[in-house]
Amino acid sequence: MDKIALVAFAASLLIGSSAFAETVLPDDVKISDGTISNSLTGVAGNAETGREVFADRKLGNCLACHQNNDMKELSFHGEVGPEINGVADRWEAAQLRAIIVNSKAVFGDETIMPAFYYDHDKTGFRVSEKFQGKTILSAQNVEDVIAYLQTLKEE
Repeated sequence: MDKIALVAFAASLLIGSSAFAETVLPDDVKISDGTISNSLTGVAGNAETGREVFADRKLGNCLACHQNNDMKELSFHGEVGPEINGVADRWEAAQLRAIIVNSKAVFGDETIMPAFYYDHDKTGFRVSEKFQGKTILSAQNVEDVIAYLQTLKEE
């Protein structure tokens, strides 16, 4: 490979990587008509990592509320939220992104689903000092969960 081709190849790797991606901060996220069209990170989510976040009780803890047949090996699936089975057939990625970022902005204040990428200090609720100014999930966690959810088609 000559020098020009090598430089072009290296540049394409950098441009496609997170080196040039800018994360959208929680205060800058805009939900429009129940969607967030663009990635929060500029980097595609990883479905495998998203599955781990979905199941992790210290991160997404999605199983606390949602049944998910893809995770039959795990116990204690919740029944409060809708089943996740086939979610990719019901919701587009942009809709799922908005729901995960701030479900209350999509479904209203009645939903008990937390906002996972939102500054909870602004909710008016008392937030423990160690969680002030922090989101439940990172922007990349959100993208990873979306990538995972998009793999869940009707059986």
